[in-house]
Amino acid sequence: VKKYSRTFWVLEDRVEKYRFLYFVIMLIAYILILCSNFTIVYLIVVHKDLHEPMYVFIAALLINSILLSTVVYPKLLIDFLSEKQIISYQACLFQICVYYAISGSEFLLLAAMAYDRYVSICKPLHYPTIMRKATVIILLVLSWLLPVCHTAVPVIGNAQTQLCSFTLKGIFCNNSINHLFCVNSRALLIFGLVVLFNISLLPLLFILFTYTMIFITTYKSCGQVRKKVANTCLPHLLVLINYSCLFTFEMTIVRLDSDIAKTARFVMAIQMITCNPLCNPIIYGIKMKEIYKHLKRLLSVQLISSDLILI
Repeated sequence: VKKYSRTFWVLEDRVEKYRFLYFVIMLIAYILILCSNFTIVYLIVVHKDLHEPMYVFIAALLINSILLSTVVYPKLLIDFLSEKQIISYQACLFQICVYYAISGSEFLLLAAMAYDRYVSICKPLHYPTIMRKATVIILLVLSWLLPVCHTAVPVIGNAQTQLCSFTLKGIFCNNSINHLFCVNSRALLIFGLVVLFNISLLPLLFILFTYTMIFITTYKSCGQVRKKVANTCLPHLLVLINYSCLFTFEMTIVRLDSDIAKTARFVMAIQMITCNPLCNPIIYGIKMKEIYKHLKRLLSVQLISSDLILI
């Protein structure tokens, strides 16, 4: 075995005992994530009245959930059925790169959605000229490309780093792998902080600024305008709060690697890869009036079709 060719994570005794139960639960969760996210994306793609910047950004956010789940869940399901949980170092680095690239993309897409709401509410007359198709495409490309470029640098830098331990504390690869290195590169650690600021903290500050401006503008408006703004902005705020809390938990787990019990670490990790991908389509499917209208119609058609088949 080469010195850094294999990395392991080990199931805790309680998890080991109920591995098949966890396998079934996670398989159901993965199927629900795929079906719910694909359904909302399908509705946005098919219906022309949803071909607006806000809904395009929602579709991109849900595609991220599908990609993130696909990177984590299949390997996780295999591990639950395996006697020994093992992943190659190269595959682990790839999982880390995709995981944090998508995480950063989530913040940037939420920032783009906040900007779209800001222009729509605070500068409605200029909305058609500002939020053009080209603008939306540029924001989408930047939201996906910038995080990949940022996360690829430390991953490539650690590709040849020697490991002094081969046991990873976690159920999937994340920055916990830094605790396995014999020597941590100071330059890469500093760059990691820059990445954290650029693709998470900076977009978060921008979102807070835009929503502050939106609230100031709507406070001066009538009650009907406030209600309309609340209906469009509330889902985005719920998603932002949910994801920010989960991301903070994930970073806490990484920083306090040795101080958190295995069961607590396991539960937090499961929440990170389950809650957000499941909650997003539910929040947007129910809270966004136009999406809910098409979703309700789709479900009605499906129910009628099933009744006809039974008859």
